[in-house]
Formats: sequence, C-alpha cells, structure tokens
Amino acid sequence: MPIDISKIPSPCYVLDEHLFRNNLSLIKSVKERAGVEIIMAFKAFSMWSAFPIVREYIPHSTASSIHEARLAWEEMGSLAHTYSPAYTEKDFATILQYSSHVTFNSFSQFERFLPAVNQFERQVSLGIRINPEYSEVDTDLYNPCAPGSRMGVIADQMPDILPPEIEGIHFHTLCESTSFNLEKTLEAIEQKFGSYLKQVKWFNMGGGHLMTRKGYDVEHLIELLKRFKAKWDLEIILEPGSAFAWETGVLVSEVVDLVENHGIHTAILDVSFTGHMPDCLEMPYKPRIRGAHHEPVKGLPTYRMGGNSCLSGDFIGYWSFEQPLKVGDKIVFEDMIHYTMVKTTMFNGVPHPAIGIWNDASGLNVVREFGYQDYKNRMS
Repeated sequence: MPIDISKIPSPCYVLDEHLFRNNLSLIKSVKERAGVEIIMAFKAFSMWSAFPIVREYIPHSTASSIHEARLAWEEMGSLAHTYSPAYTEKDFATILQYSSHVTFNSFSQFERFLPAVNQFERQVSLGIRINPEYSEVDTDLYNPCAPGSRMGVIADQMPDILPPEIEGIHFHTLCESTSFNLEKTLEAIEQKFGSYLKQVKWFNMGGGHLMTRKGYDVEHLIELLKRFKAKWDLEIILEPGSAFAWETGVLVSEVVDLVENHGIHTAILDVSFTGHMPDCLEMPYKPRIRGAHHEPVKGLPTYRMGGNSCLSGDFIGYWSFEQPLKVGDKIVFEDMIHYTMVKTTMFNGVPHPAIGIWNDASGLNVVREFGYQDYKNRMS
C-alpha cells in the first residue's frame, strides 16, 4: 500500500521499502540472467540504514572516495570497487584497506601509486578508466565525455600494451540512460579500444543504466550483456546508482506561507531546493508533486514552489492544484531518494529533513533526525 502521508512528519525523506525491494529484485534478476556483476553506487544512494535490505539482493558496492570506501566495509560488509578522479598520498593507504578493486583516472596516478599496491598485504585488482569521447548524455554537467573532460584516458593517450598490473578497464559515460544508449556506446568503445579489451580480465561499464525505469528494455540489456561477455571473454561489472532507488520514495514538505508578487503566487515551504533538492537546480528538472498538475492549467490555482533559504533563486514553478493551497498543506515531491539525499547541504542553517523508511506492516521508522548540533558540527 502507498505511504500514508498523514503519518509522516514534515520535512522528511521517506523510502518505501516495498518499492525498494521491487527494484532490488529486478536488478538481482538482471545480474543472474546476464551472468554479470551488478554493484551499487554510493554516489547516488548512500542511505546506509537501508543497506541490510540491499545486502539481501546485492552484496557489493562502488565507492568514489575514501569515506565511501569505508562505508562499504562498515555498512555493506564488503570491500569496495573504488574509482576516484584523483587519489592522494594521505588517503591511498586507507583506500587500499577498504577496496577489492581500484581504478585509476590516469596512467600518472597508476604509476604514482603502484609501489603502494605492490607492497600492500592483500592483492587488489587494478583498472584504468577510459574516455571513449562518445556519450549519449545531453547535459554537459553530467557528461564525462564533454570536450576537455578530466575523466579517463582517451584512445590517443593509451599505450600499445597495457601494463601487466592493469587487470581491468572502466568507463562511465551514461546518465539515466537506456540499454540502446549502452549498445551504441559499446560499439564506439570496441572501435577505439577493442585491442585493450583482449588484454584485461574485467570490464566495468560504470553507472547510468536505469533498468528500473518504466519502459526500459530489460530483455535487450540482458542479451546485450551476454553477447558482449561472450565475445570478449570478460567479467562484466555494472554499477548503477539511480536504478536502485528510482521511484522508491518521496520528500514530504509543508506550506508555511503563501505570497503574491505581480500576479505570481508562491507557496513557501519548509524545505529548500538549493539545500534539499539541489539536482532540481543543477540538472535542471522540475519534480513531480503528488496530486498536482505538472504544467499550469488555465482556471486552476497555480503556484511556484519556494524554498526556505535566503537564496533568491531557491524556487521552481509552476504547478496547478484542484483547490487553492493553504498554510499547513502537505506538498509531496515524488522520486526524491536517489541523488537528492546524498547531495543535500545545510546552507543557511535551515532545518534539515528527517530520514525514514516506510514498511507496509509496521508503518514509518524514522531512522535519522537532524538538529542544531548537526549544523554546528559542520562548521568550526
């Protein structure tokens, strides 16, 4: 059954466990049917209170930093597949401690840290990230193949023969993409990097595989992965993030004031777009609101949504409602669990939303609330 919004305090992010398990079941099915490894990317979903649920389906994760790698060990109970644009001398020993795989963004980074890997007490599989200079992503902010990108090694800069310590190749060029986007990307990679695929043991296709989105052709993905794996005789790894938590939860907010300026009506909320929904301004995109018309409807009450920070641009609009809004009304933003929570800030010191898990049988479990000390302790 759907989340009972009347029982949710505002503001609060709420993960729907039933919907979350549905996504996990599909991802596990793809993993098993295609014979590949699928791991969860923390950069999109690091709600570790839900990791016990994740571990029932998917046991491993990917990290992009020293803290994500440690979180993988502490809360997923497994070593991370780690990639970062740049490792530091200060952090690399800890990165090794918490990683089963380490991928380098450049050969200079590989050469710099290879001695540390050779001296480490345990074997760690090493990889190099490539940049195929081909991407199906339209938004430059999320396009690792934009001209001049700092992400990965382009074909012209690759050696004829990979160093023997490099066991894998990694790419990440997709963002909420389809299996057909992946197919075109793999064709481009085979053309430019085919000779290197014969020199490695594993091939990491990164994230952006939105296999849990309605309309995604899962069967095409499975057949594509099986063909590619058989053709190149490689261990295949996918590390989606959004797919795990896609459409699995909401951000519940409340109208605290209604203002008008030159005919523009704004509902001011107890949440902030810049602080609590930054992707809406970065991507940008307009989130869906439960029970509202996504586009203005002539003759219906129509409002912008305004955040509670002092940033002038902390607003998005417009939505139409069947009835005029009033102070105290709940505004429920759909699909706010992936990326949204991991990118939040405490800008302006505005109260940060709580985090909860909704279970159909037991109701809401508030797993974290934030207060003044959380804000203060981020400063000095």
